[in-house]
Amino acid sequence: MTGTEVTAASAVAALIVGLVASGIGGAGGGVLTGGKAIGNQLAALMGSFYGPVGVIPGLIVGLIALAFLK
Repeated sequence: MTGTEVTAASAVAALIVGLVASGIGGAGGGVLTGGKAIGNQLAALMGSFYGPVGVIPGLIVGLIALAFLK
């Protein structure tokens, strides 16, 4: 055993950190991509909503894979 077990608390913590990081990254990407066209605030809002769409499924698959690798 390597001491890196996936517990329920660590899985929830990883999901929360991933959600926050993807929201911040999505907001920044939205401002860079569409800030001039639709305004920085709207672009940041849309990016923070659509940023986690691709990250959360990847986090879940990654946590499941880590749970099976002991």
